[in-house]
Amino acid sequence: QLSDAGRFITLTNSSAITLTVPANASAAFAVGTRISFAQIGTGQVTVAAAGGVSISADPGFKIAAQYGGAELVKLGTDWWLLVGRLTA
Repeated sequence: QLSDAGRFITLTNSSAITLTVPANASAAFAVGTRISFAQIGTGQVTVAAAGGVSISADPGFKIAAQYGGAELVKLGTDWWLLVGRLTA
């Protein structure tokens, strides 16, 4: 949601979860928006793209371990960069 822009979000789930990045048509974040988050719970966080969205990341789209963090940066209308402590 748009109110997440510029925030640091903690994810405390005990089961694996998927964080879905919405299409610009659903949530029009400004290019350059940053959203930081951390996996505080034991449930592994996987970042996924909604239809029409591209996410660039290396080496993968999962936070590597509990207490690891990541950040999404919007580079284009429906293009995001995911950086942080990631795994495939």
